[in-house]
Amino acid sequence: MTLPELPLSTPSLLFPAISLLMLAYTNRFLGLAAVVRGLHASWQTTQEPMLLAQIGSLRKRIQIIMHMQTLGVLSLMFCVASMTLLFFGQQTGGQIAFGISLILMLASLGLSLVEIQRSGAALDLQLRDVKCRDQ
Repeated sequence: MTLPELPLSTPSLLFPAISLLMLAYTNRFLGLAAVVRGLHASWQTTQEPMLLAQIGSLRKRIQIIMHMQTLGVLSLMFCVASMTLLFFGQQTGGQIAFGISLILMLASLGLSLVEIQRSGAALDLQLRDVKCRDQ
């Protein structure tokens, strides 16, 4: 199977998207880190088991974000490799590197979806005991 020629501009279109995703992932990581620090300080004074459970849940979410970031960085690296290979006329290598970049980005986005679902579930558990006045 012969693939059509991949212009150098195609991988370069993915470059800013990956960079913005990495910024969003980093902001999410920093936000969770601040919450963990606050919960840890509360746990040291109160020793509430519920806080320990929340910290454990946050630890798992932070690990997911770290994996998202790793896959995003690898995607960016393969995108750069693809552009470099295409620049030097290595069409097949450039296409393969670009395909790997897309797969890594898809995996990163999949983990992002998992983390968003966990985040929503955690918030739902936190708010479960709150009754809305409008009901």
